[in-house]
Amino acid sequence: MDSFPDGHGYLAACTAGLPTLGTLAAQRADLDAWSRAETSPARYGALVEEGRALFADLVGVPAARVATGSQTSVMAAVVAAALPDGAEVVVPDADFSSVVFPFTVQAHRGVRVRSVPLDRLAASVGPDTALVVWSAVQSATGTVTDPEPVLAAARQVGALTLCDLTQAAGVLPVSAAPFDVTITHAYKWLCAPRGVVFTTFSDAALERLRPVHAGWYAGEDVWSSCYGPIMHLAADARRFDVSPAWQAWPGAVAALRHAVALAPGSAWRHATGLADRLCDALGSPRQGDGQAIVTFPDADGAALRALTAAGLTASGRAGRLRIAFHHWNDERDVRDVAAALAGVDATASAR
Repeated sequence: MDSFPDGHGYLAACTAGLPTLGTLAAQRADLDAWSRAETSPARYGALVEEGRALFADLVGVPAARVATGSQTSVMAAVVAAALPDGAEVVVPDADFSSVVFPFTVQAHRGVRVRSVPLDRLAASVGPDTALVVWSAVQSATGTVTDPEPVLAAARQVGALTLCDLTQAAGVLPVSAAPFDVTITHAYKWLCAPRGVVFTTFSDAALERLRPVHAGWYAGEDVWSSCYGPIMHLAADARRFDVSPAWQAWPGAVAALRHAVALAPGSAWRHATGLADRLCDALGSPRQGDGQAIVTFPDADGAALRALTAAGLTASGRAGRLRIAFHHWNDERDVRDVAAALAGVDATASAR
């Protein structure tokens, strides 16, 4: 907790993380350097490479398998563009739109998106399935999906897999290695500035996907790739790089340094422990086998309003109150949330 500003009462890491003190210092130093005309593309490029290596370490893959970008949907669109006409994509009901819409807009060429209950995802993979897309942790509910049955079902029919790690990386220990593609926007649990996305690729994905948004940053030598028409794409996952949003990277690298330095699993144990204690305090069943995001019915928004009135920051999604715990939270937050929600019908109905 000493690595962050005072985050007491902030229960929305699933919406946007808080900056570490190191990230704040790095962002301020970069603004000062910019004001003195001391920044340069080469300096930002070095930060991108450090960030790529740090993220690779965090998710257990070589840096050569990691591409960088700025938006989840842009990276998902690369996969969508590579699907053959008439391909079937299987997704869970109500998954986040940035990993669903890039596929639904391919309907004009016969791509079919089949939405199924999350607990039936593996069982719904069939011989016509070309791709399975899901989030490791569901944004609306915090539900954690065991990837092994899904991966096994996809392997059996030769389908590719795309897993969104945005609500997992930085809190839930994850490995990107088993998946063909993973996408992670780092501004939530990894606490980076918005505009830094990492995508990982398997051998099969690198072979089958094309960098349809290739620009100068996708070149083997980015500084020799500024003008066309001749281009030599990078041989590894860098061919999928999107030109970086420079000012986001000093803070992102500081945030990633912090995340990599933490003991594996510490954030998950801390967050799920607080979430379980909140459920106990509210007299509500604990959710799943452990969730950092806990949700309660709140169709009319009364519970969210009660928290806001008490000076607490949470979020509402899909008719539910959504509370997320991270390293800056402690037992005071559990007590304050329980007190604010005492007697609110929305949480009482979940008991």
